[in-house]
Amino acid sequence: MDNLIQALAIYALPVVFAITLHEAAHGYVARHFGDPTAWQMGRISLNPLRHIDPVGTILVPGLILLMSSMLGGGFLFGWAKPVPVDFSRLRHPKRDMLWVAAAGPAANLAMLVGWALLYKYGASHPAGLYGAASQAMGQAGILINASLMLLNLLPLPPLDGGRIMVSLLPHRLAWRFAQIERYGFVILLGLMFTGLLGAILSPLMQAFLALIQSLLNL
Repeated sequence: MDNLIQALAIYALPVVFAITLHEAAHGYVARHFGDPTAWQMGRISLNPLRHIDPVGTILVPGLILLMSSMLGGGFLFGWAKPVPVDFSRLRHPKRDMLWVAAAGPAANLAMLVGWALLYKYGASHPAGLYGAASQAMGQAGILINASLMLLNLLPLPPLDGGRIMVSLLPHRLAWRFAQIERYGFVILLGLMFTGLLGAILSPLMQAFLALIQSLLNL
């Protein structure tokens, strides 16, 4: 129980910001390219309360952390309230869809760098008042944002990677590929519960974290 409480204390902020700012980034970029829907609904905000989904942002990640503390392993999985984007209102819907979709993973990458700096601060001040806590929370932020970024870049609608693929494919292939979206969430859950999602993401995660460690000198 103590381990679970400690894990929740360390992971709470990184989880909430990783998921909610990911969504806010979609809305901001959509507004930039001509769709003000999210802005009109007050969803372009850094306030996590505007984006939190009780199940996807709190319950599901909490259960995964609980299972990880008991059994070990597992990829963090969660979601916020989707930011509404009306792709038909974008100035160039098919082309601009790429930038709107890529905004979420880009936000996770930016947050990862920020958490990495916090980790470096904690590692360089281990005896300081907040040294150990900064290092632990920084490491959590790195892992969470890397996991969510790579997950969302999988080429499966409605994930961001799927929408990027729709933007890049020729019109006829893009239309056919987009039809997968109605089954995308079920496919994703199936991959997760069968362990195939972990098998796909694990080598990607290891390679990406090694690259980040090298680039940021962690």
